Amino acid sequence: MKIHFKVWLEKDKRVLFGEGRRQLLQAIEDHGSLAQASKKINMSYRAAWGRLKASEDRLGFPLAEKDTSQGKKGGLHLTTQGKALLDDYKNIHLAMELLVNELERKYF
Repeated sequence: MKIHFKVWLEKDKRVLFGEGRRQLLQAIEDHGSLAQASKKINMSYRAAWGRLKASEDRLGFPLAEKDTSQGKKGGLHLTTQGKALLDDYKNIHLAMELLVNELERKYF
């Protein structure tokens, strides 16, 4: 038997961040572009942009910003707060996974 779980952050019953947004931010970090990130995770550009903006509005700070270094056009990189949120979410998810594994060993 296996225990499954999902982790997401919410405020006032509105999703701030979860697995889909983690995948999106990780893809932005990896590819440096919202267009490339949305393709990587099989999401339309419009949906990716909407989720990114919704999270930023709900959190009250930007998660990504234009990357104008080295003459890049259309480039995007995570803000310091975006990177921190991504890292925190990964750590929370890992902690939950370890707890769930412990519960599986105990009960199954």
